[in-house]
Amino acid sequence: MTGRDDLFLHLASGITTVCHCWLVTRKDGESYGFTDHDSDLSFEGHDFKAASGLSAGALQQTTGLSVDNSEAVGALSDASVSEEDLAEGRFDGADVQSWLVNWADPAQRVAEFRGSFGEVTRKAGAFRVELRGLTERLNQIQGRVYQAGCGAVLGDARCGINLASAAFRTTAEIAEIDVLGRLRIEGETGFADRWFERGQIEVLSGASDGMTVMVKGDRLTETGRVLDLWHGTGAVLAVGDTIRLRAGCDRRAPTCRDKFANFANFRGFPHIPGEDWLTSYPASSTLNDGGSLQG
Repeated sequence: MTGRDDLFLHLASGITTVCHCWLVTRKDGESYGFTDHDSDLSFEGHDFKAASGLSAGALQQTTGLSVDNSEAVGALSDASVSEEDLAEGRFDGADVQSWLVNWADPAQRVAEFRGSFGEVTRKAGAFRVELRGLTERLNQIQGRVYQAGCGAVLGDARCGINLASAAFRTTAEIAEIDVLGRLRIEGETGFADRWFERGQIEVLSGASDGMTVMVKGDRLTETGRVLDLWHGTGAVLAVGDTIRLRAGCDRRAPTCRDKFANFANFRGFPHIPGEDWLTSYPASSTLNDGGSLQG
């Protein structure tokens, strides 16, 4: 008999010793085991900690292609999930597996759920996370969108730009962080004003090592380059931390042509009529001879 069959027999006995176990695997490969039992458990080479305080609500599962959903609640701690890790996005999209386990004999278990972390909220020393089933991916929009802006991501296969080239990135050190969270970089980077706007910052050292944040604004000033972030990194950035700046793109046709010399790979439709043209109507004050409406 398998561990699954043994568990079913145990459940049928009427006196049960069962608990739930969760395994959370981040995209960087780090894994964390949790259980709602009052003692630690181990199986499949993983340790499931009871001290984490993680628990999950009722899991809704149905047949067919409907989306499974649940949520988990846990306490923030340095030993398991910290507030800094969540704020930095280290658990974004993490893989989640859940088992129903006989804690008296962990070999008796059955897999209940597999999916990923969804929206995460933090409050009063605890976190709440949405658990999304595998069928959640069926909700993602597929296919090409016809729009004026480019539909590719800068640097992907459809774009073709090599972001590893020295022409599109540079490495620097943080010289100052002001009260608004803006970063200042001293010295000449060799790139024009706003070159890194809508680009990325990859942190190479310090508390946020390995994290990536998006750049909202990039300005050259008399004291150096000032970078405004869309949001904070969630961890402590310090003067002297090394960062790597990658060029940004606003997905406009002129930017693709002039900044990247890559118009042959532009994946948008710059001449598609806009909403104003689609909703226009004949008027006596305008010329209505059937000619071009381009000004």
